[in-house]
Amino acid sequence: MSKVYFSTWNGELVNNIGKPQEEWEESAYNLPAQYDDHRDSKAFIGWDGVSLFNEDVDVIRLAMEYAAQYQVYSEACGRCAPGRWGGRILYDQLDKIARGEGEIADLDHLKEIGKSMQITSKCEIGKTVPNPILDLMTHFEETFLECINEKKKSKHYDDSIGYIAKITAPCTDACPAHVDIPGYIEGVRDLRFDDSLEATRQTMPLAHTCGRVCPHPCEDACRRTNLDEPISIMALKRLGADWETDHEYEFFHPMEKKPPVDKKVAVIGAGPAGLTTAYYLAAEGVEVDVYEDLPVLGGEVAVGVPEYRMPVDKYNQDIECVRDMGVNFITNSRISADDMRRFEKEYDATMVAVGTRISKKVRCENERPEIKGYWGAIDFLDKVNLYEKYGYTISKEEQEENLLTTDYVDLTGKTVVCVGGGFTSMDVVRCAIRANAKKVYMIYRRDEKTIIRNTTYEEYHEAVEEGVEFLFHSAVNKITTDENDVLTELLIDKFELVPDPNGGRAQLVKIEGESYTIEADYLVPAVSQSADLDLLPEEWDIEMTSWATIKTNGKDYMTSRKGIFASGDCEYGPMTIVNAVGQAKRAASVMSRYVQTGEVSLTDDEIMEDHLSKLKVYDKKEKVTGWLPGLPREHSSVLDVEIRKHNNAEVNLGFTQEQALTESERCMRCYYIAMVQA
Repeated sequence: MSKVYFSTWNGELVNNIGKPQEEWEESAYNLPAQYDDHRDSKAFIGWDGVSLFNEDVDVIRLAMEYAAQYQVYSEACGRCAPGRWGGRILYDQLDKIARGEGEIADLDHLKEIGKSMQITSKCEIGKTVPNPILDLMTHFEETFLECINEKKKSKHYDDSIGYIAKITAPCTDACPAHVDIPGYIEGVRDLRFDDSLEATRQTMPLAHTCGRVCPHPCEDACRRTNLDEPISIMALKRLGADWETDHEYEFFHPMEKKPPVDKKVAVIGAGPAGLTTAYYLAAEGVEVDVYEDLPVLGGEVAVGVPEYRMPVDKYNQDIECVRDMGVNFITNSRISADDMRRFEKEYDATMVAVGTRISKKVRCENERPEIKGYWGAIDFLDKVNLYEKYGYTISKEEQEENLLTTDYVDLTGKTVVCVGGGFTSMDVVRCAIRANAKKVYMIYRRDEKTIIRNTTYEEYHEAVEEGVEFLFHSAVNKITTDENDVLTELLIDKFELVPDPNGGRAQLVKIEGESYTIEADYLVPAVSQSADLDLLPEEWDIEMTSWATIKTNGKDYMTSRKGIFASGDCEYGPMTIVNAVGQAKRAASVMSRYVQTGEVSLTDDEIMEDHLSKLKVYDKKEKVTGWLPGLPREHSSVLDVEIRKHNNAEVNLGFTQEQALTESERCMRCYYIAMVQA
């Protein structure tokens, strides 16, 4: 809810003109009435209307400056006359009126051009730029006529006024890393894979990785969904990275590395958050040392995400891209509290980007880590992937501990039960299939729709195809062992969802008499993970969340101790790769300024990102017109189930060039411009 003087946002007309401020009606939308901690907004104008928070706004100049942004961003593709020339005419005519030289005919011309752009422009930026301008001309016609008839300048034409603009798209806004998705899709469409890759790496250095294992929330905010089906955004992302690697080109960085600034930062953890922090800090000329506990780089993606989903040679290309920016890596380096005390003196700032590698308990009767057959998900995946990806074998002691007879994970003849409902649990059960388990179950307290929402449609259905049996609305009640403390059996409770009579969230209620047992060799808890934060000196008294993660304000990622930043899993808890990247990109931006000025600040671009995220760019109720509906979504080919479940070959084979072109042409190029007068 925002108090406004006047607003037409999303068709909601709020008109408080002539009313005392205490009687102003509020808008139903989260409009950016306060720009930041120091400035109020005077106006907000964008693709879906205009909102004035101050009656002193010069509406003619506001319209003119908004039209100017269409030229500044040069996002019009140039493929249609309305988009190419219409915006220029809008600006010229508005400027003519604002400087006191307009004619009545100019208003008619503006309306004609605006309506023509709305109908005939080929992309959304051309269609939507006229929207708020026409709104202002309609509701403030007298103001326009006054300048025209009296041949006078608009009231603040010559004043110095701050206008802050941001280009976005529904998919870009929904992406935690705010990747320029229409930009990289356009690169594919034009067969300019270098342009596509550079568009991705502006905010996402891990193009191979997020082109394969991203949960693609962007696709949930694709406007194409309102017409038929969303674009296969993730599948198109990997094409630029694969093209670079397959042709053995040098890395296509979207920026030139700046000269050294004589500042040094330590990054703890070489997973997605650490890699991203390092990449963008190094690009700013900051010297970066990355410390990694594991013997290999990449964090949990390297040792937790299976080879069949994320081939290590592809991930290593992303890591080498970061190294190519001049980043220094130190592996086999477990950082202690003493190290952190030393880092505080030796470095200008430190980023804590450690993962969550401690598996949480299922919370059932007789649950004890010492039970043989009770195997935490993180350790299970470590053992599988360190062998499959890097050739690290399992010691005799660890073999005995985990009931193995080989120096790798061989589950022949075994029954594996995993408890969870996210990516980690999905990785466990699919790895168990490939380790030749006789039977694999996943037990989950919720339903099929929720597990798909937690992971992806593809991931769930590929697991089903491979033979994983999902037991929904179920939970482990008790673990039974034999006289040698070896797991033998699990007692499973069944639940049902009971609606809340008061309209709240439905509750899971145990169904009495429906419990049953499963004979099992392994129980793998994968319900969640926690971070090992013993590296934080106690005397620093760094503020923590109720989830035992490091607390930041979620905007600049500074902790309660000056100079110590946190991002990724240790800041929020287990998260997706793209979320970790998004946090780390923002944190790196803040850190690059902090090490040089000692101040923590956000750029206007970042502030606008936060405003748009609150406002929500995608409107799932929007009726999309002007595009041909019914164009089917392309699907990547996948390895045949009878082949893939016996090995770790990559399952998703990606698009052919013909598929890539067909799919990229479905993109409606939904760029929008938003602008604040502050």
